[in-house]
Amino acid sequence: MYLRSNIKLLRKRRSRTQEEVSAYLNIKRSTYSGYENGVAEPGLDILLQFSDYFGVALDTLVRVNLSDLPDSQLRQLEDGFDVYLKGTNLRVLATTVDGENRDNIELVNERAKAGYKRGYADPEYIRELPVFQLPFLSPERKYRSFQIKGDSMLPIPDGSYVTGEFVENWEYMNNGDACIVLTKEDGLLFKIMQKDFKRKQFVLHSLNKQYEPIPILVEEVSEIWKFINYISGEMPDSLNPDQELYQIVANIQEDVKQIKKKIN
Repeated sequence: MYLRSNIKLLRKRRSRTQEEVSAYLNIKRSTYSGYENGVAEPGLDILLQFSDYFGVALDTLVRVNLSDLPDSQLRQLEDGFDVYLKGTNLRVLATTVDGENRDNIELVNERAKAGYKRGYADPEYIRELPVFQLPFLSPERKYRSFQIKGDSMLPIPDGSYVTGEFVENWEYMNNGDACIVLTKEDGLLFKIMQKDFKRKQFVLHSLNKQYEPIPILVEEVSEIWKFINYISGEMPDSLNPDQELYQIVANIQEDVKQIKKKIN
């Protein structure tokens, strides 16, 4: 039970006094102080008022230790991105921070993929991943990098490191977004997303037209990370427009346009 520490944390983040909060709840300041100090337990009616006042779901106030969250996730909760309030199966993200309390970018390389499928929600596992920072990315968002394998997303080459932004609410995703998707059955997939919520599924498209679209039920998806950028050690050759490889890339680009048209 983390209620007393959570309401104290949220109150201070709003720069509110105990008098101000107790006035909103229509209770004595001494009674409210007892809730923060743990010498009194609020009834259900007061708990619901806490939830309304702070804009945070009751389950979150009681079950999640908000002091363990980085500042970026606390801001997301305060902005209304509470996973319990949204009614989704998403959870508060396991993450790491550096010495200045900034979110790290954890790296999931090819060898770590199998473990990530099982340990993505385990803070102990996440803490073992390599971390780094990219100073040009927003400090208010959460990012993670994944190494991709294969040719399904050419011209992004095999072995590239793809960085994605964590998607809290899948409703805000746009059809045609490139995403890293963690599925319960197949693990990590890097694809172009199409939402089909009427059928309660996503359809995953490859840039390489040799691969067929993959339908995935929403309930089979554990995480979604929206594509931001990628890093590759492969240097593309200077190509002549008549060369076969140039034509292949041009065909892929045209396929992407057609996929987006169909999706939208």
